[in-house]
Amino acid sequence: MSDLLQSAGPDFDQPIAVLKHCHDKIRKQLQTLQKLHAHLSSAGADAEAKQAATAILRYFRDAAPNHHADEEQDLLPMLQATAAGDDLIVLHELLPQILQEHQEMDLIWIKLAAQLESILSGADSSLAHDDVTRFVELYTAHMEKEEGHVAPMAKRLFDAPQMQQLGQAMRARRNIPN
Repeated sequence: MSDLLQSAGPDFDQPIAVLKHCHDKIRKQLQTLQKLHAHLSSAGADAEAKQAATAILRYFRDAAPNHHADEEQDLLPMLQATAAGDDLIVLHELLPQILQEHQEMDLIWIKLAAQLESILSGADSSLAHDDVTRFVELYTAHMEKEEGHVAPMAKRLFDAPQMQQLGQAMRARRNIPN
């Protein structure tokens, strides 16, 4: 029961907290991916490995694309429209990096998803070390960048109506009623 209570995240009335909560879930899935990589070499594609592969696939196929869309379609454009001075300079530097990282993560994910599907089907029992390492490193650095610069900027610059607009867009993307 306590796991259910702990897994409940912030409400979309706090969209920056929701984005941070998504990052926490991504971190958990990245840890599972690393554990799965190690597990496969010692135990193969057993039931536990298949369960982990299923969870990773589900998260990065369903939730992660929504998270990237939250940033690309709503958060970052709203920041671009709001930021000025030094904030705008920082944003102009970070925006192309963030978008490029999203694309790179998506490309690595395509390879990892195929490998995870092979584990589930029994066709293979391994993950490419370089793909796992690059995916984890890229996502980790990416989230640190967003949490260190983008989220604090949004918290500081957005007023209540902008936060509400961002939260509503995120809620709508997930088909969650108000």
